[in-house]
Amino acid sequence: MVDIKRLKDKVLAGGEITADEAMTLCGIDKAQEKELWDAAGEITRRFCSDVFDSCSIVNARSGKCSEDCKWCAQSAHYNTSIETYPVIGHKECMDTAIYNGRQGIGRFSLVTSGRAISGKSLDTLCGYYRELKANGGEGMGLCASMGLLGREELQRLYDAGVRRYHCNLETAPSYFPHLCSTHTIEDKIRTIDTAREVGMEVCSGGIIGMGESRRQRIEFALTLRRIGPVSIPINILIPIPGTPLEGTPPLEDDEVLNTVAFFRFIHPGTTLRFAGGRASLSRDAQLKALKIGINGGIVGDLLTTLGSTVADDKRLVAEAGYKMP
Repeated sequence: MVDIKRLKDKVLAGGEITADEAMTLCGIDKAQEKELWDAAGEITRRFCSDVFDSCSIVNARSGKCSEDCKWCAQSAHYNTSIETYPVIGHKECMDTAIYNGRQGIGRFSLVTSGRAISGKSLDTLCGYYRELKANGGEGMGLCASMGLLGREELQRLYDAGVRRYHCNLETAPSYFPHLCSTHTIEDKIRTIDTAREVGMEVCSGGIIGMGESRRQRIEFALTLRRIGPVSIPINILIPIPGTPLEGTPPLEDDEVLNTVAFFRFIHPGTTLRFAGGRASLSRDAQLKALKIGINGGIVGDLLTTLGSTVADDKRLVAEAGYKMP
């Protein structure tokens, strides 16, 4: 039996569970799940605000990605019939930012496909950010998710008003090579370190349910602890037809909830953010996840794997006891 109470009390007292202690959580069985979830919920209430941390994203460049990530519909290596387009137009970007700002959503991010944004595409997007910053950004923080950028590109985004950079590790270092051969975890960490050096906060998480073990999900959470993101997006795999993971069986709802609890024990005060794929969970499981440890989310029907509306999300968040600005 896992000594959940001892680990919980250590975290509540301001301590940090060790890697070995975290790995003992792999031993959780059905009989201990409720105790685990309740303990994680107690940690969340102790260290996290009751204001839900919301953000919105726009797919600012779609498809034709050179990378071979096995989960991704946007990879040019697979035939997924996804819509492809270059950088989105000015009006669509501004209209979306304004709409989400008026809905009270806290952050706005442009997300681009490809290994890295550069050239005229980067020029255009920096121009969008400068305009949003000059107009007050509708009160939202500005974020970017544009691949494995170097110092010059990251500095340009920072100068344009971006204050948080998103680069997912995606999974445990021990499992990543099974899923992608065109770049490495180390490449991602270099981008993350450089983003922080130019003055940005870091948002980094990944996808669960890609065939990794429970032990590897805990390894993933521990690796994220070493890089120290302020926000950890937790995506649930939606197997995309045409990708190598199209036949991957889904995680059971309870195992998703266990994973949320593992992450909360390892990251007591960090924003754990529901991202893509959460619509694969029942509404009851989504509500439980919010009470266990999810205290942020990508809000609204902005990517095909989200599958919700702003109004739906606000109702769910309120039912879980959170406030939205």
